[in-house]
Amino acid sequence: MKTIGAQEVEQLVKKQEQVHILDVREVEEVKTGKIPNALNIPLPLLEFRMHELDKAKKYIVVCRSGGRSGMAARFLEQQGYSVTNMTGGMMGWKGETV
Repeated sequence: MKTIGAQEVEQLVKKQEQVHILDVREVEEVKTGKIPNALNIPLPLLEFRMHELDKAKKYIVVCRSGGRSGMAARFLEQQGYSVTNMTGGMMGWKGETV
């Protein structure tokens, strides 16, 4: 499984690179702030909502600390998606949130 640090993701977002971020935290957690333009699909719903994702795109998966996003990344990888886990999660994110 590929990984990327929060600071690297922040640089990609700042440069306005074509980044697709999937936030697998619960709705209540996301209310405290999420990375701009991140798509929120809570981990327990991922299996039922993965049809909302595009296999042609590369996703960076995010959670609070990196554990749930790791599980989500492994699952999506097995389904044929191109994913990278953001290590450290939102606890390591210093960038802008919405």
